[in-house]
Amino acid sequence: MPIWKRNLLVCWFGMFVTSVGMSQIAPVLPLYIKHLGIDNSASIAQLSGLAFGVTYIISALFSPLWGLAADRVGRKPMLLRASLGMAVVICSMGLAQNVYELVGLRLLQGIITGYSTACTTLIATQTEKEHAGWALGTLSTASIAGGLLGPIIGGGIEESLGLQNVFFLTGALLLIVFLTTMFFVKESFTRQGKEMLQMRDIWQRIPDKSLTVVLSVTYFIITLALYSIEPVVTIYVTQLTTDMTHVALLAGMAFSASGLASIIAAPRLGKLSDKIGAQKVMLIALVVAGVIFLPQAFVQNPWQLMGLRFLLGLAVAGLNPSVNVLIKKITPSALTGRVFGFTISAGYLGVFGGSVLGGQVAAWWGIRYIFFITSALLLLNAVWVYATMFRKLNRQEEAISQNERSEGITACNRSNRGD
Repeated sequence: MPIWKRNLLVCWFGMFVTSVGMSQIAPVLPLYIKHLGIDNSASIAQLSGLAFGVTYIISALFSPLWGLAADRVGRKPMLLRASLGMAVVICSMGLAQNVYELVGLRLLQGIITGYSTACTTLIATQTEKEHAGWALGTLSTASIAGGLLGPIIGGGIEESLGLQNVFFLTGALLLIVFLTTMFFVKESFTRQGKEMLQMRDIWQRIPDKSLTVVLSVTYFIITLALYSIEPVVTIYVTQLTTDMTHVALLAGMAFSASGLASIIAAPRLGKLSDKIGAQKVMLIALVVAGVIFLPQAFVQNPWQLMGLRFLLGLAVAGLNPSVNVLIKKITPSALTGRVFGFTISAGYLGVFGGSVLGGQVAAWWGIRYIFFITSALLLLNAVWVYATMFRKLNRQEEAISQNERSEGITACNRSNRGD
């Protein structure tokens, strides 16, 4: 097996587990905070929101820094640091004595993350151009699936094994990630450039700044759209069914359906982007995702919601790998980690922003308006992508193809003349 494929397998497992570690706490947070001695329902709600959101906000701030470190000392050391650090911190959450220790540990978790940044950079820089879309598409399924399946995994562990074992089991899995990374990930790292670049210097060295901004904003919109329903999915499912016996399970299935679909579709759409161009796949996926959000506002039962969320996952699966492929394409290899750090920060902000947006829109106008607003954001993003990026990249590809054809004709003529 080529080294990049073996690294891809290990990184996929590691990104999946770290994403689960970030998100699995969502359904058990209120219960755990109550277990730690908080009885007032309003205080539980406030502290749950703080404990869940602080990790993503801090991660968004630190991801570019870990991207810089990955470019300077190598990607494998960052993988080992993040996996071992998260294993220790998440296990410690199960030993927390009060809610303030829990919030502090969630904050520390946000600081030491960076596994996804290092993984994405490693695979992007190691993989040949003709396989980049497939590899990054496959890798993106780990982060999406871990983030979306995490809540149902956490809820299942809590129901069968108890609250504290959610943290102990997740920490044990992260320790396995650390060991597999140590023994099976191979990297031949050569540091490019010894100077310590400031943020302004990095920005000046990015060849196409406008495309970098478009891709980062698109990544933010993607994650915001996926997580906008998370705060109210249980309430929405309650409105759609008269059987209250398995509401939590149905809500978890509805939220996680898009993650399952992404696992199935992302490698295929990544391979398709290698053939027809990542910008084409991204534009089509944005439009389709925007359209699929609309009927979710009019479903009559939880199964219809699950079906539409599954279709949404098939569409969204084409977005993350396309963004990653385009970032690799337009970014110098010496800056790849830092630029991926920026986009992953945008994703973390999207998780937090989506959760806040969904809760506020549901409180002010009703749950169905979440789908209308999210659909509008995706479709507006598609228009922006078409106007600023799609035509520009297509012209560049056509120019490259014409040059290659001209060079081929010239070489053929020389061969015929016997030159």
